[in-house]
This record gives sequence, C-alpha cells and structure tokens, in this order.
Amino acid sequence: MSTTTTIASAPMSDRDREDLIRANMPLVGHLVREMLGRVPAHVNRDDLTSAGLAALVTAARGFDPERGIPFHRFAATRIRGALLDELRGLDWASRSVRHRARQTDLARQHLTAMLGRTPTAYELAEHLGIAVSEITSVEDDVQRAVVLSLQGFTTGSAEDMVTEPTMGPEEMLVHREKIGYLHHAVEALPERLRVVITRYFLHDEPMAVIAAELGVTESRISQLRAEALVLLKDGLNSHLDPDQVKSNGRPDGCVARRRAGYFAQIGDRGTLSSRLARTNHHGLPVQRVA
Repeated sequence: MSTTTTIASAPMSDRDREDLIRANMPLVGHLVREMLGRVPAHVNRDDLTSAGLAALVTAARGFDPERGIPFHRFAATRIRGALLDELRGLDWASRSVRHRARQTDLARQHLTAMLGRTPTAYELAEHLGIAVSEITSVEDDVQRAVVLSLQGFTTGSAEDMVTEPTMGPEEMLVHREKIGYLHHAVEALPERLRVVITRYFLHDEPMAVIAAELGVTESRISQLRAEALVLLKDGLNSHLDPDQVKSNGRPDGCVARRRAGYFAQIGDRGTLSSRLARTNHHGLPVQRVA
C-alpha cells in the first residue's frame, strides 16, 4: 500500500514580502505618472505616491504565490484602485455645493430664455434672492471641486480602468527590447542631462531638490529635462524607427556630429541579449547587482 505525501510550500516570510515591496516600488512611480497624465495639473504627486505605496504594502501582505498570479499584476490592480480612491477623495464638493450649483444653472437657463441673452451676475443673484458675492462663491467652489471627473477618463467603472491587456510573446519581446534601449539611451546621455532624467523620472525627486543640488534654477532644470527628452526620443528612434528622426542643424555641423555620436553610443552599449536582460519575462525591471 503506497502513501502519497503532499508537501505544502512554505508560506512567504516577512523578508520575502519586504523584497517584493522593494522590487516593485518603481511600479508605483510608473502608475502614478500614468495617472497624473490624465488628471488636472493641481493633483498632488506626493499624495498619489503615498496612496500607491500603501497599496503596494497591502498587496504584498495579501499575496499568495500559489494562486499563480504574478505579483506585479496582482499589485498593479490594487495600486490603481488605491489611486482612484485617492482621487475620489479629492473631490471634496459637498452636496450643498452641488445643490446650489444646480439651482444656479437652472436659474441661468431660465433667465437666458426669458431675456434672450446670458444674464449678468446681478440679475442672476436678484432672481435667486442672494448676494452677488454668493454667486461668485458657488462658482469658485464648483471650479475647485473639479479636481477629478472619473467620467473624464473612462466611460466604464473603476474595474474597467484597472484591467490590463495581456501582451503576446512577440509584443512582450519588442516591449522589453525598447526598455533595454531606453536604459542604454539614458546611460549614454551627457552627465548633467542624465542626472536630471534619472532623478526626476526614476527617483521621483522634485525639480526644486535637483536644482538646489546642481546649483541652478528650477527653470534651468526644466530646460535640461526638455533637452534630454528630445535627445532620448531621437536616440531611441535612431535605432527603432529611423524615419522619425528629424535633422537638427547642418548635417556636417558640430550639433549633428554630437547627436550622431550619441546615437552610436546607444547601440554600442549592448546587444539584444543585454537589452532583454534589463527586464524579466513579464517586462518588469530586473534588479541589477552593482
């Protein structure tokens, strides 16, 4: 009589979960930047980052590797949900503000139809029996309340928004190669441009901090960032889509020669294998040992 023994895999230790959190912190920065591109400019990056990091920690605590779901996908869903919750919380307009706004809009529509023109603030206030200053106050409140309109960037639910299409093997390979080229393009940048790009985009440092440490103004940091982004774009396109590279100055001029040298450095920094080695099979960054 044979006996089959099932050996359960050991549960994740606190150290394992800490390692997961550290390895996936760049994922929070990526999702925050993605979200900031779709909301009003006054939404605070630090608030979103804090919410995202808290969600990452919660995801690590609740992660069960035996379910067969990669951690980055498990965490990304929860981080995006936390960012949406944070954005919803910023929409602070009370019901009374919204109620007054609706009343004001209805009165404005009624007076417009009656007068054949848009009513003045005085006429609107008189019709509603309130002070002109209150009309202005309501409008200011509504303007500030438009911190977020979820309908502005998705027609479905929050769950619809956080889902991610799965790349096929070929798409993932191309995606990973592009990431490898991007790493090489950043490494090949002139030192000051590389510092600005690395610290602003990869370390999420404010421009004011970078400016203070480099001894320049925030305006200069903004200029360096813009210059670096143009150079990065052309550098990547020189290897991925050469037709998209625009000439800059005389073909035989100093600027053109410097750009050509930069483009060549990107290609010289690695091979397809080394570029793919920057990410794992899921397209997530691989921690590199110095």
